[in-house]
Amino acid sequence: MRRPAFIAALAGAALAVGMSLATAPASAMTNSTFYGRIDHVSSDNIKVTDPRNGQSLSFLLVPKFKQIFSDDGKTTYQMSFLRPGTPVEVLYDQKALGARHADKIIVLKRLPSK
Repeated sequence: MRRPAFIAALAGAALAVGMSLATAPASAMTNSTFYGRIDHVSSDNIKVTDPRNGQSLSFLLVPKFKQIFSDDGKTTYQMSFLRPGTPVEVLYDQKALGARHADKIIVLKRLPSK
């Protein structure tokens, strides 16, 4: 029963410091996307390199990560399916302690050309 009082107090504190709850940073809620080929994959991280510009990013994987899909969304894969050289799209964010972690991995037939 104390939740409404807590929420009201939080809203009052936010307004007191001059910020609105409606103007919270939208970037904290959105995912980023990275395309590339897998360089390395293990039980707790994955490294992907974009061959178009040579940029490499590493992503942490939570234990029992199961968000691996085909590009048409009809098939799911196990972690053992991911091998070096596999083209992927990684949806990630940096909310947890600022570390980049994968939310979803999509196995592509080929990388998009840009």
